[in-house]
Amino acid sequence: MKKNYSLLLLLPFLLPMLATAQAVTIDRVNPTNWWVGMKNPNVQLLVHGPGAGTLAYTVNYPGVKLVKSSTVENPNYAFLDLTISPTAKPGRVQLVGKKGSQTVTQSWEIKARDNAPKAQGVTAADFIYVAMLDRFANGDPTNDKFTDMRDPNMDRANPFFRHGGDLAGVAQHLPYLKELGVTAVWLTPVTENDQPLTNEGGTMRASYHGFGFTDQYKIDKRFGGNTAYKSFVQQAHAAGIKVVQDAVYNHVGNTHWILQDLPMKSWLHQWPTYTNTTYRYTPVTDPHAAQSDRKVTLDGWFVPFLPDLNQQNPYVANYLIENALWNVENFGIDAYRIDTYLYNDQPFMNRCNAALLAEYPRLHIYGESAVTNVVDQAYYTRSKIDFPFKSNQPGGLDFVLEGAMLAGLKEVGTPAATGWDGGPQRFYQTLAQDVVYEDPTKLVTFLDNFDHNRFLSEIGDDLDKYKMGLTWLLTTRGIPSLYYGTEILMKNFKDPTDAEVRRDFPGGWPGDKENKFTAAGRTARENEAFDFVKKLATYRRDHKVLHTGKLMQYLPENGLYVYFRYDATGTVLVASNTSDKPATLPTARFSERTTGFSKARNVLTGETLSSISTLQLPAKTAVVLELLK
Repeated sequence: MKKNYSLLLLLPFLLPMLATAQAVTIDRVNPTNWWVGMKNPNVQLLVHGPGAGTLAYTVNYPGVKLVKSSTVENPNYAFLDLTISPTAKPGRVQLVGKKGSQTVTQSWEIKARDNAPKAQGVTAADFIYVAMLDRFANGDPTNDKFTDMRDPNMDRANPFFRHGGDLAGVAQHLPYLKELGVTAVWLTPVTENDQPLTNEGGTMRASYHGFGFTDQYKIDKRFGGNTAYKSFVQQAHAAGIKVVQDAVYNHVGNTHWILQDLPMKSWLHQWPTYTNTTYRYTPVTDPHAAQSDRKVTLDGWFVPFLPDLNQQNPYVANYLIENALWNVENFGIDAYRIDTYLYNDQPFMNRCNAALLAEYPRLHIYGESAVTNVVDQAYYTRSKIDFPFKSNQPGGLDFVLEGAMLAGLKEVGTPAATGWDGGPQRFYQTLAQDVVYEDPTKLVTFLDNFDHNRFLSEIGDDLDKYKMGLTWLLTTRGIPSLYYGTEILMKNFKDPTDAEVRRDFPGGWPGDKENKFTAAGRTARENEAFDFVKKLATYRRDHKVLHTGKLMQYLPENGLYVYFRYDATGTVLVASNTSDKPATLPTARFSERTTGFSKARNVLTGETLSSISTLQLPAKTAVVLELLK
């Protein structure tokens, strides 16, 4: 056969021309919709499709104005800035793009805002339950796996694969959470993670944890999808339980649809060769830090398969902020927990927080900044320290207090508990530094989470220490949160991997041999723990003094630690004996708070104490007393 070499030589030059001549189409518009009556009437649409950036756009819809149309490096993208008047009517806006003789029309919806509860916030009046969604309960086995997703696996026998937990499973157990005294549920990310298995340490692992987003406008269909999530939020609200959504701004999964066709190189933090973050947080706040160290911390990638977003790019910033607003308005969530907060560009975070709070003033925002000292923790929230950068984040996860409580509890019953800095002194000294925060009651407190060893294992499977830790958690300042299964004594270290602290909740799957959601399915010891949490959480829920009452603590002496919560509605005394011997505690030292009270009721036992002049404290015990006149 005779070959046409001249055509072959011309082919590389003809292909771009042929591509240009192809019909222009639009396959995505994000946000997928918007609303009339938002306080900020402006929205920037990301429009994608072959040649979408080569079109000249117009909008002809009453009350909707196209302010600006922008193109970027990739001709498959256009960014349209719209203003939606408060007088606009809900309906379908036609985005019309023209190029020569071709006209492309894309429909995009603006909706009426509903009056359903949303953005109620979480406060110190709440008790948050933290559930790893894939590992809590499987309420709908039909959505366990899909052959059209990059990871079609589901295998409960494999600790690194998906196990099938979903939104329906959590919804079915809302009565269980209600019984426990929970008032808010924080689920690990629900957003689509259409990621393949990744090789981590020589083991192929699924993205069951949810931190590698692939489409911010889709709820993962293995959890039930968008409709199921909206229904879940409504069911939770009907049960009196708020919903906290887990947000990730720092990175996305490497199979995110935008990354398959980048709008511009600067959408991501780019490096000449792959550069991982050092995970060192000190260069961010260190006044003596080298800028190169700071850049690696902030712009280095979290792991190779989670590309780092460049939030200084205004298009990226707008995309993330609008999605955050969309989630609140569309699904009705009440608060945001922000993943890897310290690795984000902090001016961007301030802008995002401000946009959310301007629209939803009661919304609570608390981020994950895994630091070990109060000064660094204060940097990422509203503080009283004169930092060069001032964060506007309302809350934050209190990693420092977690570390202090665990260190102190490990020393309970040992000589260190009565030492100068040991035992309860660690807890006391951390709270003594609350002066750095604008409002420490907005910090979310915890004893463990899905990245840490489980609480019970950390304290040596000691039920006395367990009860003391839960007492501190549920009676001190802040917003307490509980990792799923802690109430039934689930334990384990991250050995050999974090899968060990993310095991399935027994009874969450059809056919489970044990069902820990019921008293009959729990052992006597597990019921003792569950009932303890329930008793204290219910008391906290019903008594405002533990929400907004002031905190006064006294220097620990000989392993005895006393603090009070008090306001006009009442006074609660919490006394801990962290030594290995019973103790008699005279209360004259606490007259500043006990004057006017002669009796007390033991919150945990119901016993009435006819006198509070001295307290008898068993070894390794914390008591909670409601003072009476």
